[in-house]
Amino acid sequence: MTDFARVGAAYDTHSNSGRGRLRHDLVFRRLLAELPDRPVRVLDVGCGTGEMTLRLAVAGHLVTAADSSDGMIAAAADRLSDRPELAARVRFLRADVEVLDVGGERFDLVCCHGVLMYLDEPVTAVARLAGMVAPGGVLSVLTKNRAATGFREALRGEYALARDLIESGTGVSVGHLGVRTRGDTADELDRLAGEHGLTPLPWQGVRVLNDHRPKEWVPEPDEYASVLEAEWAASTRDPYRQVAPLVHTLARRASDGNSR
Repeated sequence: MTDFARVGAAYDTHSNSGRGRLRHDLVFRRLLAELPDRPVRVLDVGCGTGEMTLRLAVAGHLVTAADSSDGMIAAAADRLSDRPELAARVRFLRADVEVLDVGGERFDLVCCHGVLMYLDEPVTAVARLAGMVAPGGVLSVLTKNRAATGFREALRGEYALARDLIESGTGVSVGHLGVRTRGDTADELDRLAGEHGLTPLPWQGVRVLNDHRPKEWVPEPDEYASVLEAEWAASTRDPYRQVAPLVHTLARRASDGNSR
């Protein structure tokens, strides 16, 4: 797995850009749509600098935030220190997704966002994550969309590179942080979730219409509001979601005791 201590500054810059905000806002809106109107137990695996951890804590949920990087956990804890009213709702764990051990605890929401793309394969991680989902709970996975490899490069005018990626069928390319990453498809992630007793929910394509924007893009509030609503409309509709650079899959464990 990539050592995110080396790319933490780039990660922060991207998260605060217009593209980064779209990712977080679209995913968070979808999570809220799937969660009950009461505090639940959340596991945020690969919490990074704590963006989703803090959003979920602000919404009233109890969050266990895990990351493999000491630097990322320190950054997330520093952000939390600015919100002392949230301290009782968040705990941190230093752990890699492939060896994460929570002592048999199960969660109403297990998030794994922006992690699988840095692993050699998704099978081991999805199996471990699915096992931590409580009855009635949801597994949320956000990762690179293998089906759209080459599309981002084409939108940027990098046609030779786009052609090479498309013709080779590779799922590996360089992401916004300057690191080579691999992709998965929604169908494959849904299949893996189903093999571990979860029922797939409709998946979401993230940042369909604005992935080509430069890293400096920070739209004015009115423009951003319009962009966000257009992205939300495209995120769950074909053919638009098929070409999104990121795929957000969700799957729910049955609450009747019949799940494995």
